[in-house]
Amino acid sequence: MDVLSGSIDVRELLPGDALDESSPLSVPDLRLLIDRLQIRSLSIKDKVRSYVLAHRDDFYDLFSRCSSASSSVEGLSSSLSDALGLLSDRPLDLEIEALVSEIRDKRRELVERREALEVVRTLSAIHSQLTLAREDLKGGRLVAAAEAIRNLRKGMIFGSEKDEGGGFDEPAVYGFLRKDWSECFDELQDVLAKNALSCVQYEPESSKLIVRSLSQIGDTQNVELRMVLEAMGEDKDGSFLYSRLRQIVNFVYRFICFQNADWMQCFGKLTWPRMSDLIIIHFLSKAVPDAASKVIGFQNIVKCSAEFETFLKEMKLIQSTDSNEEKLSHYAHNVEVHFASRKRNEILARSRSLLLQFNYDLLAVSDVGPNSSAYITDLLFQSDKCIVSKAVLDLMELVHGALKDACLSPARVAKEFYHAARDALLLYKAVIPIKLGKQLDSISQVAIVIYNECQYLSEEVLGLAYEYRTDFPSALQKQALFLDIALNFHQIAENILQKQVHLVSVSLREAIDGADGFQNTHQPQHYESAKFSIEQIVFIVEKARIMWERLLPASTYKRTMCTILDSVFSEIARDLLLLDDLAAEETLQLQRLIQITIENLSSLLESLIIDSVEKQNFLNEATWTHLDEKIPSLPKFRKLADLYDMPLKSITLVWESGELLSCGFTSCEIENFVKAIFADSPLRKECLQRIRNASD
Repeated sequence: MDVLSGSIDVRELLPGDALDESSPLSVPDLRLLIDRLQIRSLSIKDKVRSYVLAHRDDFYDLFSRCSSASSSVEGLSSSLSDALGLLSDRPLDLEIEALVSEIRDKRRELVERREALEVVRTLSAIHSQLTLAREDLKGGRLVAAAEAIRNLRKGMIFGSEKDEGGGFDEPAVYGFLRKDWSECFDELQDVLAKNALSCVQYEPESSKLIVRSLSQIGDTQNVELRMVLEAMGEDKDGSFLYSRLRQIVNFVYRFICFQNADWMQCFGKLTWPRMSDLIIIHFLSKAVPDAASKVIGFQNIVKCSAEFETFLKEMKLIQSTDSNEEKLSHYAHNVEVHFASRKRNEILARSRSLLLQFNYDLLAVSDVGPNSSAYITDLLFQSDKCIVSKAVLDLMELVHGALKDACLSPARVAKEFYHAARDALLLYKAVIPIKLGKQLDSISQVAIVIYNECQYLSEEVLGLAYEYRTDFPSALQKQALFLDIALNFHQIAENILQKQVHLVSVSLREAIDGADGFQNTHQPQHYESAKFSIEQIVFIVEKARIMWERLLPASTYKRTMCTILDSVFSEIARDLLLLDDLAAEETLQLQRLIQITIENLSSLLESLIIDSVEKQNFLNEATWTHLDEKIPSLPKFRKLADLYDMPLKSITLVWESGELLSCGFTSCEIENFVKAIFADSPLRKECLQRIRNASD
């Protein structure tokens, strides 16, 4: 036994006949036992020594690890002793308290430094803007200078405003900047006043008012009067305009009409229509907000307009009982509609520009991404992805923006935004088919991209109702409709795809016709012609595959390609089954053509398989079963190759078993096939009768 794994049995060291367990050992037996034990001991030592030498590296590594572990324990013990010594020298709570206090001080210092840095940035920005304002003033850019000074005025506190704020400590430099602003403001006022005086002069001697279109700053810069007037006043709510008009109307009432109501009414009939139109054109229409968030701010203009018309009624300029005279109030109250109409026109203009300017012929479908003109996007109600253009994504962004504004707006405005979104979508339907008519009528990648976009729009539009309807104003919730547009886009997409399939099918039919019905293939010339037709068919199908596989959604690609292949296999099988009086060599050539077709289309057939495991085991029986389910004519096409080298009785038995019927063969086709291959004989008659009987 193994000395390294167990004990020594003494009975193995003595002769079998010398061992009697009931009596003691004799002296010779003891000496023999001692000798054999010594020999066994030496043998054990040799084995142990050999084992240690054989595993020298393992033992060395084991002892090294033990030594390293021992050293690590000693180091850890020393570190722990030092730590305990520190804790015993100083209380733990005092150590933690000091550490927390230091962290708090550091954080406070960091916050103060950040605040100081922000103050410096603010002061630097104010100083830079003041410098630019002075440069604009010196350069004669009065409007820009006035705008900059007004903006700086909003961010600085002056006089009583500072006192009302309760007082605060501010950097000294802030006071200097305020003083600098005041000086710049005084300079601007001085320049504007001088230029206004130089442009408008009154000559008492001749009673003439002279108005010049240009004035001068110094001796070099010419400034238009229009710019001077534009730089002189900010009148966002119309208070200044209405105030001046009040003064004029009051002057007319007192000194021209002498407070006569009838005269004032006649004056109003002559002047009010024109005056109201000018106010609307040059003030109210320009004050219409450009964002939904600014509609509320327009209420000040509504208020000022109503107060002005009330004043005009008091002055008898307009009729107090005629609501049609309140043109300004009507326009101002309808500002929401005006705003929405403007936004609607802007949305349609941007949509039209997107669709007309985008060049689909330069669509980089091979390089999709953020910086490309093509993007990969998800379909809302499918698990597939597809490639679309940047133009259609931008279009949907406009639609979403309009509908979001509709959710935040009153009913009248929301209705305008809703119709703007619908019109933008309908604009795609109106523009793209006409713009890309040539590409849609040919086999092209542009047509496939448009199919993707119509399918994408169909699903996105269908989702709009779920996304926004509940947030619309209640009056719009019942009117909002998107289903009609979604169905329309879906139908357009299907029509485009069917047109592409039809164009490919026409090319395939021409290639199949080039084989001349696959007749006389036992002759080399006819066989080569038929083989060339098969190669043409494979080329057309592969070309469609290259274009469709990378562009179409995966499920649509597989469905469409299966339709194409089903047509190919069905057409070829039909032509082959119409042949009659076939020679033996001819059947072999026809069988070879079928095999060549399947072999050349094997990579395409592989692309129609979803499961990666099936791809690894491609062309096994399970895979063919899967493909047969997708392409109905494929099992018939494959089985036809087998029939060409089957004996007559086997064909009959296969038909009687129902296998050929399940593959798509008819009894008439099988009868004609038998007549074309096998000569007339009693056996053929018998088999044909059995085929007819099995069909009944």
